[in-house]
Amino acid sequence: MVSSTTTVPQWVQQLQSPPAAKSKAPGIVDPPGFGGSGGNKKQKDSKTPPRKAPTSEEMDTLKVKKAWEVALAPVKALPMTFIMMYMSGNSLQIFSIMMVFMAFKNPVMGLANTNQAFERFQTETNSGKILQTKFVYVVMQLVALGVGVWKVNGMGLLPTTRSDWLMWEAQREAVEHAIPAL
Repeated sequence: MVSSTTTVPQWVQQLQSPPAAKSKAPGIVDPPGFGGSGGNKKQKDSKTPPRKAPTSEEMDTLKVKKAWEVALAPVKALPMTFIMMYMSGNSLQIFSIMMVFMAFKNPVMGLANTNQAFERFQTETNSGKILQTKFVYVVMQLVALGVGVWKVNGMGLLPTTRSDWLMWEAQREAVEHAIPAL
């Protein structure tokens, strides 16, 4: 027969009513940065003055700094792109073709989206400074595009020699004719 009273295991009782927190032993100080009780935290918050809102000049300065970071971002990617181009070789393989495609795609897309990249930073007061960063951004994208052109030239895909244009040259007329005699 089962008794009508159910006994709860001890671990369930301890889980439902956890033991009281142990009091701090006297003589032991809290480590630096430890808040301890909730009352101390409220006192600390009341001591620190609230941060004042940035002025429009400070916001413009911050926006120009962020715009310079965006403008110089293509240069930061150039060393890795250059190394990948060098390591992929000059033969026509799928890897080198993909690398060349990415070397042309990223700068072209960056040039197409120049205004979108800087529109969040531009205000009435800093438009001249943002124009400078746009110019630097365009120059850096053109440098990145130059790395792609360097790679295509190294692969032999640019028509840079006279023999690449023989189709449009007139055939030379021979001044003398040699007739073999036996």
